[in-house]
Amino acid sequence: MEFSIKAASPEKHKTDCLILVHCAGSEAAPQLAAIDAASKGQLRRLIDRDLEEKAGSLLALPTLPGISAERVLVASLGKTGAIDAKALRTTLAAIGKWLSGQKLKTASFAATDLVAAGFELPAALRSASTLLSDACYRFDAIRSTPDDKPSGPRTLEFLLQSKSDAATRNACEQGAAIAAGQTLARDLGNLPANYCTPSLLAETAKSLAHEYKLKIQVFDREGIEKIGMGSFLSVAQGSQEEPRFIVLEYKGGSAKAAPVVLVGKGITFDSGGISLKPGEGMDEMKFDMCGAASVLGTFRAVAKMKLPINLVGLIPATENLPSGVAVKPGDVVTSLSGQTIEILNTDAEGRLILCDALTYAERFKPAAVVDIATLTGACVIALGHHTSGLLSNNDELAGELLGAGQRSGDRAWQLPLFDEYQEQLKSNFADMANIGGRPAGTITAACFLSRFAKSYKWAHLDIAGTAWKSGAEKGATGRPVPLLTEFLLARCAG
Repeated sequence: MEFSIKAASPEKHKTDCLILVHCAGSEAAPQLAAIDAASKGQLRRLIDRDLEEKAGSLLALPTLPGISAERVLVASLGKTGAIDAKALRTTLAAIGKWLSGQKLKTASFAATDLVAAGFELPAALRSASTLLSDACYRFDAIRSTPDDKPSGPRTLEFLLQSKSDAATRNACEQGAAIAAGQTLARDLGNLPANYCTPSLLAETAKSLAHEYKLKIQVFDREGIEKIGMGSFLSVAQGSQEEPRFIVLEYKGGSAKAAPVVLVGKGITFDSGGISLKPGEGMDEMKFDMCGAASVLGTFRAVAKMKLPINLVGLIPATENLPSGVAVKPGDVVTSLSGQTIEILNTDAEGRLILCDALTYAERFKPAAVVDIATLTGACVIALGHHTSGLLSNNDELAGELLGAGQRSGDRAWQLPLFDEYQEQLKSNFADMANIGGRPAGTITAACFLSRFAKSYKWAHLDIAGTAWKSGAEKGATGRPVPLLTEFLLARCAG
């Protein structure tokens, strides 16, 4: 979906669909009032009769006299006095879902009325661009023929009463960039594992590097071995697919500014290895690379926005499969840090590839490191599918990420990282075990990672419950690209 901003009178503007917002219990905002006047009061009568007052309620009008639009969609923001950012996101999501089911070439959103509802226009347009694009997402990459179901308008205009200023235009562009990043993350996540291999992730990173003039290095198995990533390679040894270690650099800040490093788990298929997973639902283990996908999506968004920040992306990518040469429970491996790890469960493989990437991150002298991983089923049990888990060795960094999640609607919740949990990782034969038992599985996984992140500010996002949906809406969500981009935007502003 392409977005633009236009100064126009809504009642005279020709479009396939005109979108209006309504606040119950208040006077009609300027653009809605103009449409009501043009229809000689019919719009208000229909709203009073048929539109519910709760946020996200919709009233679709196939025709309305006195206006140039083919059809009108009125969306309720809720009752005046109870309208907030959550209500706006709920309403935008409802609009997007409705649009996605319509055969439209263009749609026009009367956006000035968002100001009358109490929102700052730039922030509201950024949210609208992201959420409307996300709602109209369609994955057709590997169908023999594209799905002929409606998928919403190709272009959407934000109609304003007057010419837009630079801040408003910039916000719209930022929203479109975030949407593009989220779309890339969803596309990669939705590809099956026989398409989305470690090599394809590397090729995608190379394409981004070429398009946006980024620095990139891609290490194959031999290169990874030369670096000394023994823990990473132990996971890769059971698969015939070649592993890749991807290092992507965006330099938008000053030469002396320390970069933020994003580390994404790139398990392109996770069978559990020798500790084999149950067969039911194993197809969804193609989503185990969604951390890597979110890093690539965030790079696309940051590069499109040309943010004044230095950013490094590290992606260890491999499959985790059983074979005659696969790593076994009880094996001991040596990580890049020199610490030894007893592998008690080969299905706890994400931390084994991330730990070497976290050690590698030290060479960049980072301002902060954030790893993103579909790491533990325990996080799904703890937080469900609405909220990502967050653990950190620095409360200030954790606070930045929590705030970014609240502002973007891509929320996280902080769990403790107390020293007492480290005791669960004791091993009789190595420096540590790779699992700590059933209690506090999300926390002990983060405790494991924390042992490789002692030299910098670090945070871990467990997205096992939020990276994809199951059931009828099965597919990647593109989270936490909105959270990460909001986090980086705030760093640029602050």
